[in-house]
Amino acid sequence: MGGRPVAVTYCPLCNASIVFDRIHEGQVLSFGTTGLLRNSDLIMYDRQTESWWQQFTGEAIAGQFACRTLVMLPSNVISFGEFRKKNPQSKVLVPANPALRPYGKNPYVAYDSRAEPYALFQGRLPDAIDPMARVIVVPRQPLAVAVSLTLLRERGQLSVDGVDMTWSEGVASALDRDRIAEGREVGAVSIVDSATRQPLAHHVTFAFVAFAFHPELPILTEAGLLKLKPRPEPKR
Repeated sequence: MGGRPVAVTYCPLCNASIVFDRIHEGQVLSFGTTGLLRNSDLIMYDRQTESWWQQFTGEAIAGQFACRTLVMLPSNVISFGEFRKKNPQSKVLVPANPALRPYGKNPYVAYDSRAEPYALFQGRLPDAIDPMARVIVVPRQPLAVAVSLTLLRERGQLSVDGVDMTWSEGVASALDRDRIAEGREVGAVSIVDSATRQPLAHHVTFAFVAFAFHPELPILTEAGLLKLKPRPEPKR
């Protein structure tokens, strides 16, 4: 995009849409998916070294690049209608044969209205918050920021620790109805640095995912700032 090699990734089980710079330590990497999961998040591999990379964090968890981290690039999930309205002359990448894959169809019907993630997730669930509640995570250094989407949707705009957040309508959930276009409204999120006004990389993910990867990160919700703990283990 604009001369920069990028990897545009999406993990439906985490609802994590993340764009990475494919230039890493002087190499241009190309990525595929291993088919494996960790914390219900997809694990990628690069074809150059076959290192394994955690999609949610961009960190290599095995191989030559273990413990290295890809650079996340700012991106936004918006509706195609909004994109077309703002960019009427833009080109759109589509499959050469659309019949080969049913794009627009959701294989995880009603996933984001479940009480818990699928049993594929083996970690501890957070207390004090719905595990499937959408949470905005801004993984900046040295201090990450997490805010519930419901709070931002109610307020419209928020400023938290030097991060400005804006919610706007027009995006359907990709994990609700059988046809994505018919999914319930979840809206679009825009995140910028309060001082520089530059866009910031962020995730709109589920609370159980934020807790799995950032267990010490408090989440700002309608009930205030929540410092999450694991749910008590069920009695046997």
